[in-house]
Amino acid sequence: MQGRTWTDPQEKCFEDFSQGDVMITRGRTIDIGDLTVFAGLTGDHYPLHIDEEFAKSTRFGTRITHGPLTFAIAVGLVGMSGFYGDAIVALLEIKSLRAMKPVIPGDTVKVHASVVEASEGSNPKYGTLHVQYSVRNQRDEEVMNFLQIMLAKRRNKDGGSNG
Repeated sequence: MQGRTWTDPQEKCFEDFSQGDVMITRGRTIDIGDLTVFAGLTGDHYPLHIDEEFAKSTRFGTRITHGPLTFAIAVGLVGMSGFYGDAIVALLEIKSLRAMKPVIPGDTVKVHASVVEASEGSNPKYGTLHVQYSVRNQRDEEVMNFLQIMLAKRRNKDGGSNG
C-alpha cells in the first residue's frame, strides 16, 4: 500500500473557490494573556482592556478584548484552517468591519467565512475573492463581521499556477 503526501499549505488557486463556499473554523478561547500581549505589541494600553478594576466600573463589568485583536484572531483562525491554501497573493481591502458584541476573556470564538464573490477580472494571472467573515462566540452570537477582499493566483492554461 502506497502512502500519500500532504503539503502545508495545500496548493490552491482562484479556480478552487466558488461563490457560496463556506469555511467554519475551530474555536479559540480568548484569555487575559492575549489582551496583555496584544497591548504590549501595539501600545494600546486602554484601561478597558488591561485594568480590571477600571473595567468593573464600565457597562461591561469586566475587561473586554481589543477589537483589532478579535479581528486578528479571526483572520488567523481562517488562515490556520488551510481554507485558502497557498492561493492568496495579497490582501486588497477590509470593508465594513463591525463589532456588535464584546468579546471577554473566557469567550471562545470561531469564524464562518463565506465566499460572496469570485471575480476573474482582466488580469489572467489573478482573480479577486470577496470573503465575508462572521465571528461568533460560544453562544453562536455574532460578535464581529467584515468583508475581506484578496487577490488570488489563477491557474495558467497548462494547469499550473501563475503565482
